[in-house]
Formats: sequence, structure tokens, C-alpha cells
Amino acid sequence: MNNFFATPEGGWGDGSVHLTTVGIAIVIAVIALLLIVAAIVRHKNATHKSALTTKQLVYSAVAIALAVVCSMIKLFDMPMGGSVTLLSMLFIVLIAYWYGPYVGIMTAVAQKKVAYGLVQFVLEPIFYTIPQMLLDYPLAFGALGLAGFFNKKKWGLQIGYIAGVIGRFVFATISGVVFFAAYAPEGMSPLAYSAGYQASYLVPEAIITLIIICIPPVSHALAEVRKRAVEA
Repeated sequence: MNNFFATPEGGWGDGSVHLTTVGIAIVIAVIALLLIVAAIVRHKNATHKSALTTKQLVYSAVAIALAVVCSMIKLFDMPMGGSVTLLSMLFIVLIAYWYGPYVGIMTAVAQKKVAYGLVQFVLEPIFYTIPQMLLDYPLAFGALGLAGFFNKKKWGLQIGYIAGVIGRFVFATISGVVFFAAYAPEGMSPLAYSAGYQASYLVPEAIITLIIICIPPVSHALAEVRKRAVEA
């Protein structure tokens, strides 16, 4: 793997690696493949009630683009990955909130969430192992799609957002326990260390986001966007 897919010169200290140009090209190719698969699934399910329309694909693509832009606006970075960003998780949650769990997870939007996780990986391509990379990027960001299960409930966006963040927290914590246990202070449980580390950046961003989306003008604007996103 070294010097082809990745090189041992990462920014997190001993043992970390970062993608080479070839590695980044491979990840981009995987993203393209995922989008092709999403298109094939959409075509095969053209008559199914959960099939994505062109409008849904466009709204989803715009949401992902906004999420990527917002992920670059960071309040602070953690030393071994993770950061508090400006609402980046919200835009991924919105896709599931608009279209529900079956469209949001089981069909092409699920592919988009995985693709978004890989885009995040390309933007900050530092990792330790392939399994760790899968947990921290595609699976952790894909878990934000859990928000779709709450899209019909009162305060569904807020509840769904919390559920999605918890899903990401779980995958990130598992990654920390399995791959970063050696960094836990002596005498401290790796689970407690990992959970505390992940919470240190996910919780502040979640609180900031929840406060913002509960502001009446913002709440009304998001409701209007949802109405336009789901109308025939």
C-alpha cells in the first residue's frame, strides 16, 4: 500500500498515512462508480414507488454540494481527525428528512451518502487502515441517513438530526476503540476515551445546528424548502 495508494507521512503522528495521487484517483473512481450504481438502481426501480425522480436527484446533489462547502468552514479541528463545522451534517440529514428512509437509505440517496463520506475522505485523506477509513467515512457519514425514519414526526428534523449524529457517533466511537485504543490515557477505558473524543466535536456542532434550525425564520425557511423538494 505504501507509496502507491498511500504514504506513511500523515499528519496525525506515528502510524498514520495519507493518500497519494493514485490513491485519491482510486477514491474518486469509487465515488463515480457509486453514482453509476445509483443511476442503475434508479432506472431499474423506475416504476417503483420509492424510485427517485430527477427533481429528487437534483435536490440531493445540491444538498451534498452545500454540505461539502460547509465542511470546509471549521470552527476548530481535532488533533486526530474530526472537526466542528458550519452545519455540514445538517445538509446530509435534510436529504433523508425530505424523502424518508426508503428513498434516503435503500435507493440512490444511500449511495450519495456513502459518496459524501468518500468526498470528505478526499478532502482530508489521512487514515491508519482501510477498515478504519471505512468506519470513519462511508459508514459514519452514511449513518446520518437514519434521520429519514423520523421525517413524519413532529419536530422530525430535530429528532432525525439527533438520530443521525448518534449514528455517526457510534461508528466513530467503534473506530476509536478498535484502532485508536493505544492513545487512551493510562488507566482509562478505550471506550470512554473514544466516546469522549468523538463527543468533543460532534456534540458542539450538534448543539449549534439545533439552535440555528429552531430559530423561527430558519425553521420556516427549511419547511418551505422541504415543501418544494417533495411536491410533485
